[in-house]
Amino acid sequence: MSTISDRELWACAAHVLKTQGANAPRHVAERIGALALAGDSDGVATWKAIARRMATLTETEAPATRQ
Repeated sequence: MSTISDRELWACAAHVLKTQGANAPRHVAERIGALALAGDSDGVATWKAIARRMATLTETEAPATRQ
């Protein structure tokens, strides 16, 4: 994986969630697919790391939004 810090990965995850909203999972999947087709394994690994952080953020936020 490239030299993106853990803090930057968290910031990217938060940014994707904020800017893409409900489309965030699809956006990440499209990025991973495009990078995989291009043979960019570092890019794929980076976006998978972002996806894991997005999942953690949405799991943490979900109970507060449920009623």
